[in-house]
Amino acid sequence: MKNVVVLGSTGSIGRNTLSVLSDFADRFKVFGFSTNTNTDLLQKQIQRFQPQMVAITDRKGFEAFQKTDETEILFGIAGLKKLCSEPEVDLVINALVGSVGLLPSFEAVESGKDLAIANKETLVIAGGLLIRKAKEKNVRILPIDSEHSAILQCLLTGKKEEVRRLILTASGGPFLDRKKEDLKNIKVKEALSHPTWEMGKKITVDSATLMNKGLEVIEAHWLFDMPADKIRILIHPQSIIHSMVEFVDGSLIAQMSVPDMKIPIQYALFCPERLPTNNRPLDLTQVKNLTFEEPDQEKFPCLEICYQALEMGGTAPAVLNAANELAVKAFLEEKISFVDICEIVTATLKHHQVMENPSLDDILNADKWSRQEAERIINSRSEVGM
Repeated sequence: MKNVVVLGSTGSIGRNTLSVLSDFADRFKVFGFSTNTNTDLLQKQIQRFQPQMVAITDRKGFEAFQKTDETEILFGIAGLKKLCSEPEVDLVINALVGSVGLLPSFEAVESGKDLAIANKETLVIAGGLLIRKAKEKNVRILPIDSEHSAILQCLLTGKKEEVRRLILTASGGPFLDRKKEDLKNIKVKEALSHPTWEMGKKITVDSATLMNKGLEVIEAHWLFDMPADKIRILIHPQSIIHSMVEFVDGSLIAQMSVPDMKIPIQYALFCPERLPTNNRPLDLTQVKNLTFEEPDQEKFPCLEICYQALEMGGTAPAVLNAANELAVKAFLEEKISFVDICEIVTATLKHHQVMENPSLDDILNADKWSRQEAERIINSRSEVGM
């Protein structure tokens, strides 16, 4: 029986994770979980799973939350870190959104816990440091993103030196067929309508700009120790093939399934073991076609800026990520236009003096600087109008 912590249990990935854990209640016990503001759902989850402790990162939510004798209620980042470091915990599942997931990830690894990670920002911001720390502590980092889970599974069919390249697939988002000149008029409601996945607002906007796929390139670089020029993106609107690995002999190994996050979540929990479940299998007779195309990098410039940040290295990916978080927030608040998102990220990165081989403190300082700079750029644009 493994004790599991689920960070971000009230989000889409977190809810799916608890569902999978429920299916294997004989193998896992939910030791604790966390939320930011959704304390109503958290209360229901506490009643269902009876965890030993939970964390609430929103101060108002924490202060208003009805405490219980059975479950310890923790607050803030310190609460998240405490959850991750408890001696009884065997596995931490990080389903947080944004850079808030960084310090809990490091706390989990530092404390010797295996880390199943859906929080791609941790790997984007400080992937090199985290991977090195995991090797030092002899713990596993297991991807939950469907694309990286797919690549992990495909890589098991060969040796690293036999890999020609990794191929990440992308649905293309809701604006795949829109003209470039129409994107400046995109409304928030349109950007939040993803054709395949049900996700939180931030990651849904990232999928619309294809920033999400660019961040996944950086994530794949660290997870699989693969240079950027060996990581390719293909648009695949059907979202049936989740990613592929091309080998030097011309073989192409792909992982296919219905678009259901419970499948990669379960794989992360049991990797490399596979157990029977009620997950709906893929019926190939119902798959009429599988199409692929190159991404339009002029229409979706976020892809190129992610490759550039990875090439720049050092603190550049942290600056990219923080600026994007601020820009997406401003777009959701209707302060900037859809196309402004990438322009703000690009401008922030351009103004940054990259530090090579940064420490975790250096990365946190770069993150702070980027947020201030992006905020300054956003405010200057808001003053003159979109």
